[in-house]
Amino acid sequence: MELRIERQTRGVRIITGDQARERRKLLNQLIDIADEFGFSEITLPSIEPAQIYVDKAGSEILSQMYTFPDKKQRALCLRPEATATIQLIADRYFARKKDVRLWYFERCWRYEKPQEGRYREFLQFGMEVINPSSDNVAAELVDIAERMIALRTRNYVVQTAVKRGLDYYTADGFEISIPSLGAQKQVLGGGRYRQGVGFAIGFDRLMLCPSSEEGQFEKQEAE
Repeated sequence: MELRIERQTRGVRIITGDQARERRKLLNQLIDIADEFGFSEITLPSIEPAQIYVDKAGSEILSQMYTFPDKKQRALCLRPEATATIQLIADRYFARKKDVRLWYFERCWRYEKPQEGRYREFLQFGMEVINPSSDNVAAELVDIAERMIALRTRNYVVQTAVKRGLDYYTADGFEISIPSLGAQKQVLGGGRYRQGVGFAIGFDRLMLCPSSEEGQFEKQEAE
């Protein structure tokens, strides 16, 4: 059940009852898969220096960020995504370590036009491999991503040669979309960056897909 209160901010949600239980069930399933492949949880701050994203994110994200000064006039923001912070953590703590596997489940914020599947406050489930020792890690992550999406549906499309819209990506990335979701069909995106490779799932969008959907998936190269 989704609730609304008086003067509720646009693009945010209050969820309880069966819907909340179903979301928790999916989250636990995602965590089980992450654990199976040796990933450890990391939690990240919600408020960060805005300069992190000025340095690393693309123009689209910069235009959507919630930014504000603190009491000492330092420029802060609500986190719009997580990989930029993971990169800084990798540089400081894991520069000499191979195959560091991390997963996170975090709230993010972007000022977009609210509609079904697109919210101003949303949840991402992400997986990152820092300093991979094998070139096969990206392919392994795509396989893991497909398994996670298949928790909700078999009707999805995988693209493995996608131009990603974030400045820190160093090569073509990959995406998974669910055509039945319409305009908000992309539910997962990822790729390689200097410190590693990873992906993030739009958890709210994945939840919109009925878990009873059946069918076959399609893998294709982007043109």
